[in-house]
Amino acid sequence: MTLQGWTVFALFWVVFVTTPGPNAVNCITNGMSFGFRRALWGVLGILTQACLFLTLSAAGITAIIAASPTLFFWMKLAGAAFLIWLGIRGWLNASIAVQPRVATGGSIYRKAFMIATINAKSVAGYLAAFSQFVQTDTPIWDQMSLIVPTALTITALSYTGYTALGAGLGRLALGAVLNKWFRRVMALCFVVYGVLLGASTTPTKG
Repeated sequence: MTLQGWTVFALFWVVFVTTPGPNAVNCITNGMSFGFRRALWGVLGILTQACLFLTLSAAGITAIIAASPTLFFWMKLAGAAFLIWLGIRGWLNASIAVQPRVATGGSIYRKAFMIATINAKSVAGYLAAFSQFVQTDTPIWDQMSLIVPTALTITALSYTGYTALGAGLGRLALGAVLNKWFRRVMALCFVVYGVLLGASTTPTKG
């Protein structure tokens, strides 16, 4: 991969992982609820998903998934239902005072991994990255030695930043009313993402 190609890929990845989505909302929520250090388990879950998808993309498996309308349809439908459920639960729990809760790192990690995995943006993003930036005249695994560290570093910085933002908001004395409605906005984001994802599963005639 040339320096120019790497630069373009890095810029694409910055936009890809910093654009607010379910992962960002989850990181902010984790930071508010569990504090910065414990919420970093969620960032680790996202990085695990990133490693998995980078590997699968290089092996061509994500392209196979995207090319199978039935499989992709049910994946997106399940993802939509999961996001809507998270949003409804978050809305109902918004009136509970924000304070660091007892939670295992494993539970935070698993939830973040699931949200990242079922996010259709992930499949689309990885397919775009590999279709646009991977050079066919160079062995794929040679290019992965640049792509993987770049993608993981940018991903870690982005979602660590969102986690820190949530932790900072959790420490602020925002007041019960403002805090409650801010959390409901975060919960509503999950519902909106879920609805949009579900709507995108509707078959279209070519």
